[in-house]
Amino acid sequence: MLAMTLHAARTPLTPESRDTPAPGAGEVLLRVRACAVCRTDLHIVDGDLALPRLPLVPGHEIVGTVEALGTGVSTPHVGERVGVPWLGGSCGHCAYCGAQAENLCDQPTFTGYTRDGGFATHVLADARYCFSLRDLAMDDASAAPLMCAGLIGWRSLKAAGDAPVLGLYGFGAAAHLIAQVAVAQGRTVFALTRPGDLAAQVHARSLGCDWAGGSDETPPWPLDAAILYAPVGALVPRALAHVRKGGRVVCAGIHMSDIPSFPYSLLWQERQLLSVANLTRRDGHEFLDLARKQPLRVSRTTFALTQANDALAQLRSGEVVGAAVLVP
Repeated sequence: MLAMTLHAARTPLTPESRDTPAPGAGEVLLRVRACAVCRTDLHIVDGDLALPRLPLVPGHEIVGTVEALGTGVSTPHVGERVGVPWLGGSCGHCAYCGAQAENLCDQPTFTGYTRDGGFATHVLADARYCFSLRDLAMDDASAAPLMCAGLIGWRSLKAAGDAPVLGLYGFGAAAHLIAQVAVAQGRTVFALTRPGDLAAQVHARSLGCDWAGGSDETPPWPLDAAILYAPVGALVPRALAHVRKGGRVVCAGIHMSDIPSFPYSLLWQERQLLSVANLTRRDGHEFLDLARKQPLRVSRTTFALTQANDALAQLRSGEVVGAAVLVP
């Protein structure tokens, strides 16, 4: 098998030939058909997140075909197309798992972070954390971004509540999917992009957003809720200033630059500031059921597996519209 491997933070991934692994108990071996490139992958490679293991194969938005089953696995089946998300496993016995909050598990595993991920031709996955993609009318490269951009987007949309007027800060892979869901739900959606990013603003309007402008601009009217997909701490007070009394700001990323101090008046009047962390399998089943019923336009740029460094560089510079996807 071929794997794009990280040996040290802030260094390029290295293509390596490896023996194809055999699945252990409870695992499946997948042939990777597509793996989207997430901003979290960028944070891992750039050293923004502590590295729990090296060498490491990143990638956690995987679509693959099951090639072999480990002992004790009855589903998924050999030959089945499945998706693998960021949350690669949970302990099942801590207080959070017991409260059906496995996204907050005390001993989790994360695909492409604590275990090797999908920037490879093959990957091992916990069978319990593979989502069936049966009856999902999408090609592999379009389905891959659903595994994190879609799932975290869905969890953040639920956290935002009913919010008739919704602001999305950062219009990349997650926002372009969730904007379509929110528009279909009848919400008014405003997209706030990098200042001057006219391509992203045109993209947002093409997907049904009622207004698109820079994150340094004031939306046409107050927001009921805002979701921050951009990992920019300075956007937090900005979003709070644009949310009505009793409104909510949701931080959706796993990493964000420091939030600057801001006056209490921005939070007063029962405004809420909260974050979402990881995902649950319930989130996955809900969102994939929705994607089967509501056609989503997935904007993606494909790269060969060996072009993983190019994909990361384009994501870092803001050149990617929608999602970047590696196709072995």
